Amino acid sequence: MPAKAALRDKLEARMAEADFWNNRESAQATVSELKALKAVTEPLDEIASRLEDLEVLAEIAEEDPSAEQELATQLAETEKLVAAFEFQQMLGGPDDSCNAYLDVHAGAGGTESCDWTEMLLRMYLRWADRRGFKTETIDKIAGEEAGLRRATLHVIGRWAYGYLKAEIGVHRLVRISPFDANKRRHTSFAAVDVTPELPEEAEIEIKEDDLKVDTFRSGGAGGQHVNKTESAIRITHIPSGIIVQCQNDRSQHKNRRTAMKMLMAKLHAVQESKRQADISAAYDAKGEVSFGYQIRSYVLQPYQIVKDLRTEVETGNVGAVLDGEIDQFIEAYLKQLAGKKSG
Repeated sequence: MPAKAALRDKLEARMAEADFWNNRESAQATVSELKALKAVTEPLDEIASRLEDLEVLAEIAEEDPSAEQELATQLAETEKLVAAFEFQQMLGGPDDSCNAYLDVHAGAGGTESCDWTEMLLRMYLRWADRRGFKTETIDKIAGEEAGLRRATLHVIGRWAYGYLKAEIGVHRLVRISPFDANKRRHTSFAAVDVTPELPEEAEIEIKEDDLKVDTFRSGGAGGQHVNKTESAIRITHIPSGIIVQCQNDRSQHKNRRTAMKMLMAKLHAVQESKRQADISAAYDAKGEVSFGYQIRSYVLQPYQIVKDLRTEVETGNVGAVLDGEIDQFIEAYLKQLAGKKSG
C-alpha cells in the first residue's frame, strides 16, 4: 500500500505542473488513475488515523472508566469503516468505479410485466437515493394500459456499476393481479441489464456506416408533455443489432450524444465479457423474458418473500426491498463472485 500512496503523491505533483493539460487525453487518463488510487488510499488513511486515536483512547480508559463508552463507540465506527473498505476491494473490475446505465425491459405477462417494470425502476431509484447517487431517467416507454415497457436509468456515482452489475438478469414477481377482476395470482417477468458509462478517453471505434439513426417525437402516451419536434433519437448498430434510445432532452443533439455514449458502453460490455449472448439467452424464442435465467423472485402472494436464486439470500420484508433496500442481495452476490475468482 505504501507504493500506491507514493504513486498518488507522484500523480498529484504531475497535475500541479503548468503544462499538465497540454495533452488532454494523457491528463484525463492521469485524473482517472488518481481517482482510483484515492478510492483506496483515502479510506486506509482514515482507518489508520482512527486506529491511532483508539490507542490513545484505550490508554485514557484504563485510567478513567468514564471513557469506556466513548471507546466502544469509536471502536464500532472503526469496525464499520474496515468492513466497508474490505467490501469495496471486491469491486476491483476495470469498470466497477464507473457510472452506470441500467435498462429494465418488460417480459412475458403483458400489462402485469409493464407494471412490474415500473415497480423495479422505482426500486432502483430508491436504492440510488439511499446510496447518495444521482439519477436521470433518459428513456421511458409507457405500457399500453399501465406501467412501462422499457426504461433506461443513468446512475451517477462512484462504484455505481460495480454494485449494479449484481442486478443483471431476470426478475420474477408473483402476486394477486391488481388488473384481474377475478383476483387471480399472476407471474410477471422483467429483465435488467447494466453497462458502465465509459470515460471520455475510452477508445471504442464506431463506424458511421454501421449506424442506422431514427428520429421521432418524444413523450409518453400523449397530452401536453409530448414533444412537438422529432428530438428523440434511436440508434441501431447494424453489425451487433444493439439498439439504444434517448428522449429525455428537447435537444436532438444532446439526445444523440447520450445515445452514442450508451452505445459505446454496450459495445464495450460485449467486447469485454461477451455478455450479449447471456442477455439474449434470457429471452425465449418469441423474444420475451420468461422462465429461466432468473436471479431473484419477489413473491407477494400467497406468502411474502424475496429470494435471490444465486446466493440463497432471502427476506420476508418485501416492502422494504421494493423500497430500495437491496444491498443484502448485492453484497452477497459480489462476495460470491469474489470467492469464485479467488478459488
